[in-house]
Amino acid sequence: MTTTATSGQAPPAATQGLPRPRTFDEVPGWFYRTDLILFDWFLSRQRDREHRGDLLEMGAYMGKSAVLMGGYLNAPEERFTVCDLFDDPEAAPDKANEREMERSYSTLTRRAFEANYLSFHDELPVIMQAPTSVVPDEVADGSCRFVHVDASHLYEHVHGDIAAARDVLAPEGLVVLDDYRSDHTPGVACATWQAVLESGLRPVCVSSHKFYGTWGEPRPWQDALHAELRARGKCWLQWQEVAGQRLLLVGARKADPPSLPVSRHAPPAAATAAASGKPAPRAAAARRLAADLLPPVMTRALRRARR
Repeated sequence: MTTTATSGQAPPAATQGLPRPRTFDEVPGWFYRTDLILFDWFLSRQRDREHRGDLLEMGAYMGKSAVLMGGYLNAPEERFTVCDLFDDPEAAPDKANEREMERSYSTLTRRAFEANYLSFHDELPVIMQAPTSVVPDEVADGSCRFVHVDASHLYEHVHGDIAAARDVLAPEGLVVLDDYRSDHTPGVACATWQAVLESGLRPVCVSSHKFYGTWGEPRPWQDALHAELRARGKCWLQWQEVAGQRLLLVGARKADPPSLPVSRHAPPAAATAAASGKPAPRAAAARRLAADLLPPVMTRALRRARR
């Protein structure tokens, strides 16, 4: 199969007529507050400690996590690579993966990903429209500092994705594995903990949805993360030991979010609010009014639904 690798500004015709997200929240996908905080913390710490290296995402959906990651390139020579099948079922490596695409991602298109990404960034990442099995041939060993794995949920493919992440990561690099504990993704759980038990992957921390690990030394990351989140407050933190490995459990859904990427299509007031991590004035006023007028039971239900 042929790997399609592109970067830079997409031709206007490529994304013409597609919805343009006005805020980060409007980009389709799943990215919970705890993981927003953790992505921002790890990527910002790499920047502050002048860790150099490329970024890699295996599995992109509509681009929500890619939009966030794209803001953390620290030097002109660094590269962000995204690998996904997008809307090409012929690129699926086997029938099981093709069925998974049809069942879960039938609306995914590369054009939608590009439109979403270019709403927040001037240039596209390097895009490989291909199965993640091409990553070892296309991404140099030891070249990356941060890898996000969120592609297939099938054990055989996740096992290969983790092996690829190990090869492309630098010694201090970090890998993030999505859906490591979801009830519908037992293959991801099996591949994740097998890597811990057999392949030297060392846990740094886990959220409800993602596993953060390294093949380097996790303790400096863990100690700094624990100290900062404890100082921030509104975070639930717990140390555990799993198979002889120290592990930090993190819950931060009530903590203040980081500054989110600002869309070039956002109204001025919304752009200012997004940059500060606060809701736009009109939205905030509407929420206050609803809280004042609705019965308490409905107010509580709406707040639970928003969370």
